[in-house]
Amino acid sequence: MKLIGMLDSPYVRRVAISAKCLGIPLEHQSVSVFRHFEQFQQINPVVKAPTLVLDNGDVLIDSTLIIDYLEALAGSDNTLMPGELDQRLRALRLTGLALAACEKSVQLYYERNLRPAEIQYEPWVERVEGQLAAAYSALERELEFAPLKADGSIDQAGISVAVAWSFSRLVVPEQVDSERFPQISAFTAYAEQLEAFLDTPIE
Repeated sequence: MKLIGMLDSPYVRRVAISAKCLGIPLEHQSVSVFRHFEQFQQINPVVKAPTLVLDNGDVLIDSTLIIDYLEALAGSDNTLMPGELDQRLRALRLTGLALAACEKSVQLYYERNLRPAEIQYEPWVERVEGQLAAAYSALERELEFAPLKADGSIDQAGISVAVAWSFSRLVVPEQVDSERFPQISAFTAYAEQLEAFLDTPIE
């Protein structure tokens, strides 16, 4: 199977790390939706990263759906999601907040770096900045109440939180102060030293 997309995308990196943690080998092709648009279009006409190309030629898009498929391949005994309902609910809650933070970071980056300054709409930017802060504030409260484990292992919630924070620190550093979000920052520092993360650096 082939994973198409750049690792500077948190969604691509999330899939790549999840696959490594599940023990599923993927051939990674660093194809940019911007610089290599026509090449990407030949693989997936939608030109959406991440794209997973299965061995039979079928194509999957969206990181959550791709990871769901990888989880099914790995089997119920090898999973990144808790089995107990209350723990699973919390993992889904944390993952959702992390993905929201990714989305808002992407929106802010595109607005500031791709849209000409004269047509940027500040009220919308301020709203997105507030949504980003709200997502990380909610995550920080969750981790204050019950920290993610830092025992040499990691689950899907942990992968998503760490990938999101590293991405936000890369593209919108002025929005994410480590002193304001110490729990998230400390957990990400732990996660980024794990083998699956070291083997999957942000490009």
